[in-house]
Amino acid sequence: MTKEQSPKPGPKAESAPESGAELVIARTSLEEGCDVIAAHLKTLPGSPGVYRMINGAGDVLYVGKAKSLKKRVANYTQIARLSNRLRRMVSQTRSMEFITTHTEAEALLLEANLIKRYAPRYNILLRDDKSFPSILVTDDHSFPQILKHRGARKRKGQYFGPFASAGAVNHTLNILQRAFQLRTCNDSVFESRTRPCLLHQIKRCAAPCVDRVTEDDYGALVEQAREFLLGKAVKIQNEFAEKMQAASDDMNYEVAAEYRDRIRALTRVQARQDINFDTIEDADVIAAHQADGLTCIQVFFFRSGSNYGNRAYFPTHARDEDVVSVLEAFIGQFYANKIPPDQVFVSHPLESQSLISDALSVHADRKVHVTTPQRGAKRTIIDHVMTNAREALKRRLNESATQRKLLEGLAQALDLEGSPQRIEVYDNSHISGTKAVGGMIVAGPDGMMKNAYRKFNIRGTGEDAGKNKTPKAKEKNDGLADAPQKDFEAYNAGDDYGMMREVLMRRFSRVLKEDPDRQLGQWPDLVIIDGGAGQLSAAQDVFAELGIDDVALAAVAKGPDRNAGRERIFLLNREPFALEPRDPVQYFIQRLRDEAHRFAIGTHRARRSKSIVRSTLDEVPGIGAKRKKALLHHFGSAQAVAEAGLTDLEVVEGVSKAMANKLYEWFHTDR
Repeated sequence: MTKEQSPKPGPKAESAPESGAELVIARTSLEEGCDVIAAHLKTLPGSPGVYRMINGAGDVLYVGKAKSLKKRVANYTQIARLSNRLRRMVSQTRSMEFITTHTEAEALLLEANLIKRYAPRYNILLRDDKSFPSILVTDDHSFPQILKHRGARKRKGQYFGPFASAGAVNHTLNILQRAFQLRTCNDSVFESRTRPCLLHQIKRCAAPCVDRVTEDDYGALVEQAREFLLGKAVKIQNEFAEKMQAASDDMNYEVAAEYRDRIRALTRVQARQDINFDTIEDADVIAAHQADGLTCIQVFFFRSGSNYGNRAYFPTHARDEDVVSVLEAFIGQFYANKIPPDQVFVSHPLESQSLISDALSVHADRKVHVTTPQRGAKRTIIDHVMTNAREALKRRLNESATQRKLLEGLAQALDLEGSPQRIEVYDNSHISGTKAVGGMIVAGPDGMMKNAYRKFNIRGTGEDAGKNKTPKAKEKNDGLADAPQKDFEAYNAGDDYGMMREVLMRRFSRVLKEDPDRQLGQWPDLVIIDGGAGQLSAAQDVFAELGIDDVALAAVAKGPDRNAGRERIFLLNREPFALEPRDPVQYFIQRLRDEAHRFAIGTHRARRSKSIVRSTLDEVPGIGAKRKKALLHHFGSAQAVAEAGLTDLEVVEGVSKAMANKLYEWFHTDR
């Protein structure tokens, strides 16, 4: 695989003025994009590969694959044959990059990976691509462990799944514990046990840690669990039934009752299977339904003849994309980080079905068949999955319509120019100013946008005052990362107004830097603050300082006696008011405020819990885990280390005289 670098991106295209010259400038921009593409055709090979179209700012607009790069890219220079969407893409293209591959199947896999990485605006995008959980029966210990697993399959053992949700895995694990009594504890806990744990008392574990079961008998339980997960439930149940009858005949009723309970547990987990088909062993069934410019794709997982659940997806795409194109793009991205089963059934014949089958076979390192059943039991499954896709899309459209009505009602209640497409809600959480955090939640036409939520570790008050003056390592979700460094004056603990000013200053200083032209969708149409007139005034001051005058501001304060349903709304240049108690918009505002409150409190609790488990020794430079352990073992606590004398510190194993002196000075001088 080789990569060809493109020429340096050209100058960024000027935005077209709103005048009669708009068409001329648009045509000039389109011609400029065509010239950029045509310049690459002279050196492009006719081999398979992947290409990227990039705008003047360096953002990837589109990722595509081709059997012949030269022929595929040449199509973009034929303007008359392009749709309006592709013309807009070409007009924004200022450079291109290419990667040649050995086969078209390899190009398809690479295309899916690059789409996931860059999320180009002109590609069909699968937003929810989390890995699925599975069940792991370990094989690296004499007494195997059964546990939930997610991610790379690096640990030695047998994996069963995927399951559609963590809830399905948890339920199955619960049933397996009841039926087979396998251990779930990790190896370190297993080795340190001296008496059975509570799970053994409630008959969820055979207690191999304290030799309540022999290795051979435990191995038999493990083998039974494996057979059950492989779909041999009837065989296991028959064995349990025979043992239950034998125990009953011997008048060993306690053992008989135990087998009875295990049979009930197995029956219960089988009853939760929605549909099972004898004709399917390991397969994914994928069906797509399209309506009103949206597409729902349902995926059902069948393993060992059992249904392991399903999940609905709603890929982002242009309204004119046909269902086959969306389905093809979905399959490529869906399996980019997942190993496909032996069979993949799809609801529509795909244009590149054999190519997709070859690509998935390369990815799985075994043959994968992608087929579209037309009759028989397999077609019945496709129809069932298609019905689920149709119903899920109907629910999604109804929810979207309801959400649109709420946004329209909110715009009317707050005197906005139009329905807000992005709402940001802010709330702070702290205890007397300590471990203060700010939370930002985001909502839009499709509901809560949880991938856009952000947290802010507030640094202008309490024990964190002034820490922002020294840039810290980038933290996930911390609004200060890569933002302009500002010195926030320390304010009194519990100063909610000061905290809100800091959070908003950090958030909008960053967005001014990263998206000054407001092209990346990071700017809100409406900002809602949890609070009253004071918080609203603090937000207004920040916007005035940053020169932001086109984002609507509102504050929502709890009503008398802090009762939900009697909130007062504060707007600039308008008297506070309240909506009717049963107004749907009132409930909508409550949900937004409650979600912001939940997110802020959860973040604050997580930060507080993290600080509780941290030791003062963690702050001392040069003290790693090994020295910290030696000090705590010697003195018993971090407080005792802080109070120790220099001579006492020097006798600790692994602590040199220089380190002992450093420790002593750390705790006995004013830093």
